[in-house]
Amino acid sequence: MQQSQLVVCGRNKREVLLLKRQTKTYRTALAPWAVVRWFSPTQRIVISRFRSRSDADGHLAVLQRHIPDADLRVIVEMED
Repeated sequence: MQQSQLVVCGRNKREVLLLKRQTKTYRTALAPWAVVRWFSPTQRIVISRFRSRSDADGHLAVLQRHIPDADLRVIVEMED
């Protein structure tokens, strides 16, 4: 998975990485359902996150009407 660039003034690299990890874990815990664009088993892009499966399915239906050729899926991401 690719690391995105994050610039935070006044913080060292370790603090920034810890902050990114905590934010991702917290966000995933709040909204584990995600609509992703699937490129291969190792490559995917999270388009949006949702708290409920039905919200994710509804958003997926809208996206599939707008982007019919894209391989879009609903997944659930749970942290260990």
